[in-house]
Amino acid sequence: MKRAGVLTLSDKGASGLRRDESGPVVCGALTAMGIAVESYEVIPDDMETIVNRLKALCDELGLDLVVTTGGTGLTPRDVTPEATLAVIHRRVPGMEEAMRMESMKKTPHAMISRAVVGTRDRTLIVNLPGSPKAARECLEVIAPALGHALDKLGGDTSDCGA
Repeated sequence: MKRAGVLTLSDKGASGLRRDESGPVVCGALTAMGIAVESYEVIPDDMETIVNRLKALCDELGLDLVVTTGGTGLTPRDVTPEATLAVIHRRVPGMEEAMRMESMKKTPHAMISRAVVGTRDRTLIVNLPGSPKAARECLEVIAPALGHALDKLGGDTSDCGA
């Protein structure tokens, strides 16, 4: 069974001023896909904190998947993409593009999403929006390719077209 971690990035959520709604939605969606959620946290929109947690989830826990929610917009504290870029080794632009393209069908605001998807060694990191609805919808967009991506990252060398 694949193992995942979910990070909600929210200053208000981390300080107890807002109840996190997107993190539990993502956890539920991953569980429904047969992915075990082994870590769930709400942390502040702080570059160093995000980088450190992403590295720990990938390097120390060795998770197959880390999904973030929040911090992908344009406010000064939205630094999730920059933190993700600081820790990944390779981008997976097709997943980024698919999420934005599908989201554009629902709202023009999707074009300002800066969400990043990439790999750090054998872990896939996916940035999702902070809205529970948008996070669920974006995860649904990449779900058909997620298992295959995780298998390949885990060392599956079988032919993709077989």
